[in-house]
Amino acid sequence: MSDFDTGYDGGSDVDYGHYEAGQQHGELDQLHQVDANDSSYNSDFNVYEQDSANAESTDFQQGHNVQWTDGHGASYSETDFTNYSHDEASTDSIFAAEGSVEASDSQYSEIDALRQQIDSSFATGTEFHGNAGGLGVASN
Repeated sequence: MSDFDTGYDGGSDVDYGHYEAGQQHGELDQLHQVDANDSSYNSDFNVYEQDSANAESTDFQQGHNVQWTDGHGASYSETDFTNYSHDEASTDSIFAAEGSVEASDSQYSEIDALRQQIDSSFATGTEFHGNAGGLGVASN
């Protein structure tokens, strides 16, 4: 800014005003940033299992013996013997499986930048009136 005043007083009735000029500068910087992410996981798994075992053991023994003798020296003898053995074993197994796995992952990024410059100039002057040797001067 500047002021201009001559300070001249030449004996006439003249009044000088002042003059003002200048500039203004402005700047705007704005930054907006967004970062986001989303993760999800789902697991569903089932296991079915059944085991069974059986064992059987059977043993059977039977004996029979007959003997006789008569008075004349004759004799008779009979022997029966039975031996039975049975062993059995069995196993059963059932297995089932089900499964499900899901995964999701997403990311998001955004950035906005704004830059604005503002420039302005101005000039003002005051109006003055006067009588300088018969001349009337008006200015703006």
